[in-house]
Amino acid sequence: MSTRKVHLDIGVNGAFLTRRWEQPDNWMRLTKECGYSVHSFCGDVIDPFFSGDASFQLEQAQETGEAAKKYGVTICDLYTGVATHRFHGLSHSDPRARQRMKQWLYDASKLAVAMGTDTLGGHWDAFSCEVLEDPKLLAEANARLITTFRELSHELKPLGIRCLMQEQMYIPSEKPHTLQECEDFLIDVNRDNEGGITVLTTLDVGHQAGMHYGLEGADLDYLEWLRRFASVSEVIHLQQTTPDASHHWPFTPDYNAKGHVDIDKTLEAIRYSHEHHDEQPHAAVLPPVSTNWLVAEIIPGSTKHEKVLLTELTESSKYLRKWIPEGGVDWDF
Repeated sequence: MSTRKVHLDIGVNGAFLTRRWEQPDNWMRLTKECGYSVHSFCGDVIDPFFSGDASFQLEQAQETGEAAKKYGVTICDLYTGVATHRFHGLSHSDPRARQRMKQWLYDASKLAVAMGTDTLGGHWDAFSCEVLEDPKLLAEANARLITTFRELSHELKPLGIRCLMQEQMYIPSEKPHTLQECEDFLIDVNRDNEGGITVLTTLDVGHQAGMHYGLEGADLDYLEWLRRFASVSEVIHLQQTTPDASHHWPFTPDYNAKGHVDIDKTLEAIRYSHEHHDEQPHAAVLPPVSTNWLVAEIIPGSTKHEKVLLTELTESSKYLRKWIPEGGVDWDF
């Protein structure tokens, strides 16, 4: 007898819009026309610090929400783009730098709620080389990161945010980049954090390229990451890629022939994670999620022609719909 359900559906990350389309109606129209009814809004499309003033940003966020309803698109989250990856932010040794990056999250939260989502995710930090080379400084920086996330879990709640997600990466400067770091992060942030919103991780099937920094074994296996953490990853990024890089390729015949991401195996690993959730250490502080948004994070190069880009996005949605039909699927556990 089943005790819970998990809903899975396919979405697309809005990174394909950046520097190309500026009108909210087009953002949601193109999403739907390419075959996606779920959209992960990219922070680079409306950046709280760079995209005009606050009133303009709020207007665009509201127009985005209206366009999403018009075209039957669910905005599953607001997710950081490239911009916030460029800075030493939430773990910075100077509180002024930490506070400035926290301000980005406060402002982004207001935009997320205005466009109709209560979920915020991404990455807002990079540990410096000075920190990574000194064990004492590294421990201090990691402690600051945990403290800052625990603070955010309380400070974002009144703004209307239900869930905050930290993306797992594949270089030491962007935490967590190993399976153990991810486990420790989830436990340390969520343990005894009464009154705070849930902090989850976002998995990306292309973020296991840690061999360049000496990682080996299970840390390099995207399926092992899914088996361990998919049950506490409301958003999972899909891309076609090779084991040694995060290419963000589409799921077209040519790229599928070059890449190693297998959707059958991906879904098997996600199911395994839900079936074995209670066996994981983080189960003591986190219940399993009720939704897995499988977001195609297809990021085109600047020279990719728009017609080619939209064709590749459409082909990718058709490919992924072989496994997840329009409207999604429900799994019983």
